[in-house]
Amino acid sequence: MLSNFLQQARNKLSEMKNEALKFKSKDFLNAALGGSALVIMADGKIDPQEKIKMMTFIESHEALSIYDTSEVVKTWKDYIDTLEMDADIGEAKAMSALGKIKGSDEQARLVLRMVCSIGAADGDFDADERRAASKIAVELGLNPSEFDLS
Repeated sequence: MLSNFLQQARNKLSEMKNEALKFKSKDFLNAALGGSALVIMADGKIDPQEKIKMMTFIESHEALSIYDTSEVVKTWKDYIDTLEMDADIGEAKAMSALGKIKGSDEQARLVLRMVCSIGAADGDFDADERRAASKIAVELGLNPSEFDLS
């Protein structure tokens, strides 16, 4: 089931770029990056190798390629820095960004698919990452079971 989910996430990357073009906005970008930061920090820490891997992923991710790379990286690092400084404040900031697209079903679904693909980028969408993605789904007003997260 997990390998099927990972394959589906990979197959959706090019579709995400086309969908993301419809939603090119600051709110969408912040929701996507805030959500990805929550997933990458799901175990409570991020080591330098994970940061490098994530930055590379951001720079090459189809759906994020519609944005200026330096803006994407700066915004994502801001979410990570806040989460590292204070997990509660960082989570509140990311959840607030996610809440701004709640109610826009297409945007919410695209952000959740992006978050899941980022969680699976290393080939292992672990239990902590799945729990974080499930929490993000709820914040976005989506049912986690629709995304095999419950």
